Amino acid sequence: MNKFSILLGGALLLSSSTVFAQKKAPKPDPLKATVQQTIDSRFAEMSNLSDQIWAFEEIAFQETQSSAALSAYAEKMGFKVTRGVGEIPTAFVAEYGSGSPIIGIMGEFDGLPGLSQNKVPFKSPLHEGAPGHGCGHNLFGVASLSAAAAIKDLIAEGKLQGTVRFYGTPAEEKFFGKLWMIRAGLMDDVDIMMDWHPEDVTKTDVQKGLALVDFIVEFKGQAAHASADPWNGRSASDALELYTTGINYYREHIKPTVRIHYHIQDGGQVVNVVPDYSRLWVRVRDTSREGLMPVWKQVEKMAEGAAIMANVSHEVKLVSGVHEILVNRTGSAAMQKNLETLGPITYTQEEQDFAKKIQEATGKPQIGLVSEIKPMEETLEHSMGGSTDVGDVSWVVPTIRMTATTAPNGTPWHSWAVVACGGMSIGHKGMGYAAKALAMTMVDLYQSETLRNEVKAEFKTKKGDYVYKGIIPDGPPPLNAGY
Repeated sequence: MNKFSILLGGALLLSSSTVFAQKKAPKPDPLKATVQQTIDSRFAEMSNLSDQIWAFEEIAFQETQSSAALSAYAEKMGFKVTRGVGEIPTAFVAEYGSGSPIIGIMGEFDGLPGLSQNKVPFKSPLHEGAPGHGCGHNLFGVASLSAAAAIKDLIAEGKLQGTVRFYGTPAEEKFFGKLWMIRAGLMDDVDIMMDWHPEDVTKTDVQKGLALVDFIVEFKGQAAHASADPWNGRSASDALELYTTGINYYREHIKPTVRIHYHIQDGGQVVNVVPDYSRLWVRVRDTSREGLMPVWKQVEKMAEGAAIMANVSHEVKLVSGVHEILVNRTGSAAMQKNLETLGPITYTQEEQDFAKKIQEATGKPQIGLVSEIKPMEETLEHSMGGSTDVGDVSWVVPTIRMTATTAPNGTPWHSWAVVACGGMSIGHKGMGYAAKALAMTMVDLYQSETLRNEVKAEFKTKKGDYVYKGIIPDGPPPLNAGY
């Protein structure tokens, strides 16, 4: 072969490989570009709405101002809003469009007691003793609604077909409001549900979390003078102490995946009276509902033993419980591609300095904010962490989940540090990012019947013959139970 032939062959090889590379490169989706632009154009009003909810500082089932602000914004965006669903005054559904597919998206907006915080990188309550958004829910609902609104615009313009539905879901932090919304049948016709959560990392969320159950144990005895005639008393406080001692001895004999927590809500009022009443809130968790059930029942039985030893009566009242997440990896893979398309969030030096001061104040390595997009994780059989009523939704409808960075890496969650970031630009950026990623993945779902069918097929296979039943008591939700 002569030199010319070699050069020509090399040129042809280069040309064909270039063409091949061009064919392999995905074409930008114009609708995904549109939803990104829409969310960017509304970023200021999204931030203002989030800051309003941040300042309302409302706890489970009491989120009247937060719910009103979100539902009013939904109406402004052109949604039909139905308020007070599932027997919960602060729950609502906002819908636009008609027919299939029906793609839902959820938003939470309740805070946590005692976490009020100023927008500064050191602990400084805004209102001493008041609640605060230590889980970033002021960002959660706004991002999800904004993603839904961007999709709504495309449906209104005839560029997508189907229905988009936003669920305003209260009381995630304690009573798990989604359980009552599921019981009311509000999600029965949804094809696929979208979900996200504020975090210290940006990724698809493919871990199961923990199933849990909450119940209240009350002991009732007989009051008496603690010194003059204690023999006439039967101490409810003794029963409480015997019960918690039993729980603590039981910890040695449970699997490493189990968690048991309790909070003493009433252990007696004064030192010179034998208490005739005591109460504690008990929570049991495990990585699956199957593992949860026997531990839950054993811990309940132990309350009877404590009551017998203290010669008092007792009562156990179910609050509610949640399932672990039924992970949908097919939907998560679609989400992963959109995260990679968006790339990591970028931060200013001022934001990184703020983050490092928070890490210093909370005893964490001062590495700042991280939003690197890593490959999708493997789903662990026993993933640890927290619990959420999104787990129950995921057993009713296929659910796709993600997290976005809204606080510094390693930040203690459910703390003042998360509240501080959620009220300023660090939280706002994560909120806007989540809205874009969610909306882009929803575009995929509306455009591809194949993708929808694959997501549903995985859901059906993994669920198997399990018949979902929510762990909630009969009757209406405990709207006035407080914490």
